[in-house]
Amino acid sequence: MYLCKVYIIDEVEGNYMARDTQLKERWDYLVEKLSGKFSDGDPLELDAIIYLIGVQELGQYHRKYKKDDKLDLMHIAICRLLEPYGFYEFSFFDEDGWPHYNVIEELPSLKAGEQTVLMKEAIVSYFVEKEFIQ
Repeated sequence: MYLCKVYIIDEVEGNYMARDTQLKERWDYLVEKLSGKFSDGDPLELDAIIYLIGVQELGQYHRKYKKDDKLDLMHIAICRLLEPYGFYEFSFFDEDGWPHYNVIEELPSLKAGEQTVLMKEAIVSYFVEKEFIQ
């Protein structure tokens, strides 16, 4: 994995468990809903969901992408997902319609599990914002 985890510390002690439970429930629901639309029955993995977000953000749905394009789509998604955390800021769309982001703050080094939690949290927030889930 290639990202990081930002811990959001709640003022109220013991609120971590409720937050983790809510994230897990929302994540499981989101995976089920996306898998029903974009998979042949197997649950989509994290990277596949990141890729779908990249396609959504680019807005060029009905074209075939090369391997390098797929990596760029995932990068677009990661920038978009981590923008609310202050790591990236949207800069401009190029002549081909691809969004570009500036690095605002370097991502801290985190363990793989922490990176995964951050990405799941950011993805859930993204789909709540898009009103795909509640």
